[in-house]
Amino acid sequence: MSAVPAAAQDGQDGAAPGTESQTETAVDGVLLDAITIVASKTEERWIDTLASVSVVDAEDLERLQPTNAADIFFGMPGVTATQDANPTSMNINIRGLQDSGRVAVVVDGARRNFQINGHQNAAPIWIDPDLLDEVSVVRGPVSNIYGSGAIGGVVSFETKTASDFLRAGETAAASVKTRYETNGEGFTTTATAAARITDAFDAIGSFTYRDRGDYSDGDGDTVLGTGFEVVSGMAKATIRPAEFHEITLGWIGDAETWSDSLGEVDTDVAQNTLTAKYTYSDPGNDWVDLTASVYRNQTELTQKRLVDEEYFTGYDPSFGFPIFVTLPAGSRRNYDIATTGFDVYNTSRLQTGALRHTVTYGGDYFVDEVDTADSGGLDDVFNPSGDREAYGAFVQDRIEFSNWLEIVGAVRYDGYSLDGDGEGSSGDRFSPRLTLGVSPFEETGLRGLQVYGTYAEGYRAPTLNETLITGLHPVIYVPFTFLTNPGLKPETARTFEVGVNVKRDGIFTAEDGFRAKAAWFHNRVSDYIGMVGVSAAENAACPPYPNDPIPGISDCYQYQNIDEAEIEGFEAEAVYDMGWMFTGVRGSIIRGDNADTDEPLSTIPADQVTGMLGFRFLERRLTVGGELQFVAKQDRVPSDVPETDGYSLVNLFASYQPNENFRLDFRIDNLFDEAYANNLSPVLGTQLEEGFNATIAATIRFGG
Repeated sequence: MSAVPAAAQDGQDGAAPGTESQTETAVDGVLLDAITIVASKTEERWIDTLASVSVVDAEDLERLQPTNAADIFFGMPGVTATQDANPTSMNINIRGLQDSGRVAVVVDGARRNFQINGHQNAAPIWIDPDLLDEVSVVRGPVSNIYGSGAIGGVVSFETKTASDFLRAGETAAASVKTRYETNGEGFTTTATAAARITDAFDAIGSFTYRDRGDYSDGDGDTVLGTGFEVVSGMAKATIRPAEFHEITLGWIGDAETWSDSLGEVDTDVAQNTLTAKYTYSDPGNDWVDLTASVYRNQTELTQKRLVDEEYFTGYDPSFGFPIFVTLPAGSRRNYDIATTGFDVYNTSRLQTGALRHTVTYGGDYFVDEVDTADSGGLDDVFNPSGDREAYGAFVQDRIEFSNWLEIVGAVRYDGYSLDGDGEGSSGDRFSPRLTLGVSPFEETGLRGLQVYGTYAEGYRAPTLNETLITGLHPVIYVPFTFLTNPGLKPETARTFEVGVNVKRDGIFTAEDGFRAKAAWFHNRVSDYIGMVGVSAAENAACPPYPNDPIPGISDCYQYQNIDEAEIEGFEAEAVYDMGWMFTGVRGSIIRGDNADTDEPLSTIPADQVTGMLGFRFLERRLTVGGELQFVAKQDRVPSDVPETDGYSLVNLFASYQPNENFRLDFRIDNLFDEAYANNLSPVLGTQLEEGFNATIAATIRFGG
């Protein structure tokens, strides 16, 4: 929940005394709002964007002191980050949609498309929060310009840059941050260094080491298998070969290790992302504002069995007794997904009569290369190898008339193809978007109020895992077979959204400011893909078993197109800042059903509201405050999903910056040791979230 700092005074918004905030610019004594390009690929203030957008900036990250990336999204309306037994990974749910690329996740412009079938997050994301400078979220398919999949929304992670890290006049600087947390006795050390060699070249590098033991939940019980060790880093160089031209080369790496709760499996993740981006932006050239980027992201997850494991492989056809195979200790499973792609777009600005046009157009392409292997010959059938290509092009026109009317019209073409084990599919589609925004009250007491309405469509191609999963579930107590479905159709989302933006400064004092965004949405997803139970009588490819049927377990399971999923909800966020005090509130209510069966969807988050109150003292060098979150009971669930109780969380935070080169941060999460569970957790019913956790961090900076 980003506060909106009001007055440009020394030390404002956590910036070093005598400097400006790194994400905002001081003008006429008022700090303007953070700039984002995620919604439209053109620069806009988040509060002016005709879409549901939230931004977490560098100061928010300091206040949150995230142990993992999921902590970044605390209280964000319409967004839930879930974790499995590995607390360094997360899965992002936006407006009840998650998994299989329904939420497009990009890091410095590179897509993260890792997918895995199993009893864990289906779309885990690993990114160390200490490497980040800003996170932007767009909810809904209004960002279909990002390509296949973004029917739920887009999450964009931006890592640190030398230009943000270095202060005016500095040619080099470095910082060291050390952090300790009580729950799990975790230690984190982050070192960052940047240099401006010339005006035409600068570089930055940042490395983080995290080591944490198993945490304790609100009942005081140790949750086994939640400890981890992480080494991560990033490096980025920016070259300016001529005026208005800029080339950025980047690398992000991550290596993690953890064990499961039973001590039977060790897991290692190695992830590397390479990016290269070229921009040409001349303020005097209205026709060319060009961005072109290429990237490659590779994630390899390796699991090593520490003990012998016995797997069920079927029944003897003659005598009907079960057959097992023993996989010895040391056996390995490997899941390797490499995504290679490019993204090119240009913005042209022109005027026709009284209408100002900002026209953005471009194209993109990526290919997922999936290579899985299991020395026991089992898990690679649940996670098949193969390739998936997705490509598209778009054009978007943002039209402004006077200072009260804005229209955004866009259309995107998407195509895809996938192939694995001799089977595959392909498809394509055009997806439109139309948004109308009006600010009719600028000369009245309602000045600063903007109302908008949007209709947008999105398109998601099925993944290899959904299309080609096959094989026997290897547990005798729940015997069933997974069936492939190369006939899966892509999902199509059609969303209506009505929203308001409110921006007012100087309400009670010359230095205060108020920002608010609220939206109601209704999303109908045609051909929604979900796992469906199939009987042997319904499908000849489904083998019957000689044992008695198990209640609630079908003979087979297959990803199929559900006729339609219907999701609607309301979300809002507001913040008021008067310099010495700031406060805010965020909340969301979402409902979602299978329109074919009228049964609730299992991916709908519980209703929640989060409030924040903070104060600044000692010429704003000291900040203290707290957060209060209420999460409702989730009883609108499918018959095979357990309900979850509601809960309340109280968090406290403080920071003290006595000078521009030293900072202390203190935070307490779950002050009253609440025992609770996230209703979207893949380990729901077997694992509670963290109990009381106190964190203290010290940052020392050197520059010259």
